[in-house]
Amino acid sequence: MKITKVPIHLNRDEFLTPFDTMFDKIVQNQFPNFQKEFGVSFKKGSFPKVDVVDYDDSVVIVAEIPSMTKERLKIDVEDGILTISGDKHQLEDEDARYIIKELKHSAFRRSFELGDNLSTDISASFEDGVLRIEIPKKEQTETIKKRIDIA
Repeated sequence: MKITKVPIHLNRDEFLTPFDTMFDKIVQNQFPNFQKEFGVSFKKGSFPKVDVVDYDDSVVIVAEIPSMTKERLKIDVEDGILTISGDKHQLEDEDARYIIKELKHSAFRRSFELGDNLSTDISASFEDGVLRIEIPKKEQTETIKKRIDIA
């Protein structure tokens, strides 16, 4: 009996997504107050990859979305959830025979839960495949300290 090796075709996303999920869980366990302190928590989804930057007056989300046009992107806020979504479909040539096909052509959606300290007066820009979303922080109310007399 002859045993032949069958080539295994691994999809990069199928391989990396479990590591993304594991990393998110570790961060969530190690920094349980992250959402309260920074006002943003991550929901399901790992594309597009993002940087979340905390400034004194805002939180900025920067996402790299190559080969995307502004017209195919959507940013929605509903019930305290900011969602970035898009459609990266490309028409395929029916007569073509692909030798290698690695480019991802699909829809995506990534959500962030906004904390109470963030405003919904959000601005966004998109240039050269980089999406920048700026979320202003709300004015912090002054903490009043006083002593209560006991009668």
